[in-house]
Amino acid sequence: MKIYTKTGDNGETSILGGKRLSKSNLRIEAYGTVDELNAYVGLVKDQEVNQKREAFLLAIQNQLFVIGSILATDPEKTNVKIPSLYQEDIQALEKAIDAMNEEIPPLTNFVLPGGHAAISFGHLTRTVCRRAERNVIALSLDDKVDNLIIQYLNRLSDYFFILCRKMHQELNIPEIPWKPRG
Repeated sequence: MKIYTKTGDNGETSILGGKRLSKSNLRIEAYGTVDELNAYVGLVKDQEVNQKREAFLLAIQNQLFVIGSILATDPEKTNVKIPSLYQEDIQALEKAIDAMNEEIPPLTNFVLPGGHAAISFGHLTRTVCRRAERNVIALSLDDKVDNLIIQYLNRLSDYFFILCRKMHQELNIPEIPWKPRG
């Protein structure tokens, strides 16, 4: 099977259900950013400090594929079989956030990203997640989008923020406080 079809050479692509859209369409931008996010999650998962979280991060990657397939499906086509996202997926993120949050010191000021490559990758992942969330929200203003997707992405960015703080602790690297001028 060839990987290229040449059907997108004129700036359009097909979504599940057969509809063709411009590659600049908000739907394409939304699931493309989710795909980018998934690649960053893989990068975070591959960091040595996250070995014990590998299974959970892999589960997140699988959920992002679910979200991507939902977003890549024509909402008018109800006969297309795709996986589902569940409230339990959001609850799993909340449980992980709460568990890590109990083990780290309270946040007393804004912190700057950085201090170690693994932490920086985590913050990149968090910011791509926020962009994915914004893109999905923009899409929801024009087209039908399951609100669970927005909730999941919102909670996922929180997860990566807390994960970065947890990595600071585990790597014994002090957080970098933001010090505004004046």
